[in-house]
Amino acid sequence: MTHALRFTEKDLRRLAGARSFERGLGYLSAISQLEIGDETITAVVDGSNTYQVELTEDEDGGLSGWCDCPYGQEGNFCKHCVAVGLAVLGQAESVPQQRSGDASRTQLLDGWLQSRTQEELLALVREQLADDPGLRRRLELRAAAAGEDTGIVRERVLHLLDTRPFARYGYVEYADAHAYGRQAAEAVIALRALTASGRAADAVEVAREALRALGRAYEEIDDSDGLIGDVAAGLAETHLDACRTARPDPAETAEWLVAHVLDAANDATAIDLFDYRDVLGDPGLARARTLLVAAWRANPKGWAEKYFMERLLKADDAGVDALVEVHAADLAPNGHTHLVIARELEAAGRADEAMEWAERGLRETVSEWGPDSDLVAYVCERHEQAGRPADVVAVRRGLLHARPSLAAYQHLRTAAGAAGTWESSERPGALDVLKAIARPDRDRRHGGSVLVDALLDDNDLQAAWQAATDGCADQRQWLALADRIRDRRPADALTVYLRWIEPLRRQTGDGAYQRLTELLLSARACHRTLGTEAEFATYLAALRADQKRKRKLMAVLDLHGL
Repeated sequence: MTHALRFTEKDLRRLAGARSFERGLGYLSAISQLEIGDETITAVVDGSNTYQVELTEDEDGGLSGWCDCPYGQEGNFCKHCVAVGLAVLGQAESVPQQRSGDASRTQLLDGWLQSRTQEELLALVREQLADDPGLRRRLELRAAAAGEDTGIVRERVLHLLDTRPFARYGYVEYADAHAYGRQAAEAVIALRALTASGRAADAVEVAREALRALGRAYEEIDDSDGLIGDVAAGLAETHLDACRTARPDPAETAEWLVAHVLDAANDATAIDLFDYRDVLGDPGLARARTLLVAAWRANPKGWAEKYFMERLLKADDAGVDALVEVHAADLAPNGHTHLVIARELEAAGRADEAMEWAERGLRETVSEWGPDSDLVAYVCERHEQAGRPADVVAVRRGLLHARPSLAAYQHLRTAAGAAGTWESSERPGALDVLKAIARPDRDRRHGGSVLVDALLDDNDLQAAWQAATDGCADQRQWLALADRIRDRRPADALTVYLRWIEPLRRQTGDGAYQRLTELLLSARACHRTLGTEAEFATYLAALRADQKRKRKLMAVLDLHGL
């Protein structure tokens, strides 16, 4: 059933961005060979070269575009895609009819082919094979899969997965990945045909080699669209289907599977050993279990070893202690693994042990960024649920002392506020911690302190002003403080604005001009509150005279009435 267009001009602008969209408007007259199919739209656009464009609509109304221009090859929705999309929108009313015509032509071709005799069809195929070597190779592979020569199938499958013809610089770039993916997909078809022809055992062996070959090549392919990943998944599925048909030796299959899943080079094929339960049976599963345990004990920090060991234990219902042993062999420096263990213990009904592991995680954290935030939340939530607010405060206090930050200060304030101890005892101690690292320096202009941020967050502006005066504030903090006190202490705020205007007078560029203008507007607001607008007018006139050669600055000042 044909349908109208599902995308709009707004979609084109969103996908391309304003600049590419505007450029696309200039290519409407450069489009030729426009064909509108039921889901795919193709065209040729003449630019600095001739480019092939393909737009695809999905059932949910989404639109994607592909172009072989340099910008499009990087995965962008380029100006040529925009031009084709706009050209199609320009004839939107006729799109259903065009799609209906495309469907009719397809139906006509199918009917014509069906009416040909076997001899006529063979002649037609041979004619195409003579003109298309790629088609010839693909059909040769299918013929081999249906025949008796497995050696030819193996050779052709590995040839289809060979990236060298597509790797111009030793790497399959995005522009070439589509062509490589279409070729590699033929290997999946051939292996399925091999199984269907009654040679599943051969398909198992060839599929193993194919999986190994693609796994080794995958890191050298730009698979941004996931086409090669789909081929890898197809190969894995084909191998599993062949194993289910051929029923290879369970122990030997287990050995191959374990070696495959533990080899990082095979990540792309995403084989899950536990999908093979029915193939392995009890003997194969036992062999896999032995090999996985040995691999994990030899390399307990290996990601794959740890992952599959955990899966194995859960599949065996081995109990939480065995899982804890696996996780404890490789504890993350931020305490995240302690949290994983705590959750496993809690799920097993061992809440006290879970809390011990979680609190141990807080103590043993060695990450410069501090403990995992989920671990901290877990500990605090359990204390809250147990009605121990003082313990929550103790946790938050310890984190502030260990790694002072505004976030740690805010968390402590929230916890102590809930416990009713913030103003009376916790805040003074917390500020003492921040004062100890503030390092007052009267010449300080950069590198503000957490102390000033905390006092601003508390809205303790008097204390924040004093800390800034003592040298504990940078430019950002001084200006934030000035903005906060401007209505009540305009003279103090004015001194801050004027101080930071001065260095900007020596700078150029849009950013400097914008910051200078913002500070002048703030200074003018202070003068208005003080009733000294004439003084500001004199200051501004002198500044404009000094900066008059910066014509762009003058235009910005004029725009803002300065």
